[in-house]
Amino acid sequence: MSIGDRIQSLRKSKGISQEALADKIGVSRQAVSKWESEQSTPDIDKIILLSDYFETTTDYLLKGIELTKESEKKWNAMLFSAAGTILNTTGLVAAIAVWIEQQRSCSVGIGLVIMLFGTGIFLAGQIIDSKAKEKARYFFILPNIWILPFIPMACCFNVADGFIGGFSSLIAPVPQLGNSLLTYGLYWIVYITACSTACMVTAKKIS
Repeated sequence: MSIGDRIQSLRKSKGISQEALADKIGVSRQAVSKWESEQSTPDIDKIILLSDYFETTTDYLLKGIELTKESEKKWNAMLFSAAGTILNTTGLVAAIAVWIEQQRSCSVGIGLVIMLFGTGIFLAGQIIDSKAKEKARYFFILPNIWILPFIPMACCFNVADGFIGGFSSLIAPVPQLGNSLLTYGLYWIVYITACSTACMVTAKKIS
């Protein structure tokens, strides 16, 4: 494996693009591309910056000398991201289940509290493991773009729909069929469009 291959491997393990790495190191994206394709080799000062950013050694970048197992963290940020996503999904499902069963507004609070804990677990992983935090961040963001906004958007929709229709606003974790099928369909159009756009923007940043 060449130095270019090692830089590319470390970059991908971070889950960042060539442009993002270039910004971190203070070079152009074309420079990073040339390093990875072995058209050029980074200067020694850039090697040092790369080793600091990737939390590896200059020996590994220059010679391919592997890091010892002692440097590996027991707790990986990816595990925290996965646990946070599972907990957030549980919060959404629990809120909807309580609403269907009891038709009570407290279902919103239940879901949001669980999601708060799930997001807290993810943030803890960002602090504990700085090496994989960027990859873990995107791993968390992509699915949670769809999960986290659902309840707040549904509540806003129900309140706005009740205000426009002149009836009592309903605090619920899912959009309610109020004035018409048109307003109900509008919620799903806005939700799907907003979440899809956010996903595409996020995915583009890591490509």
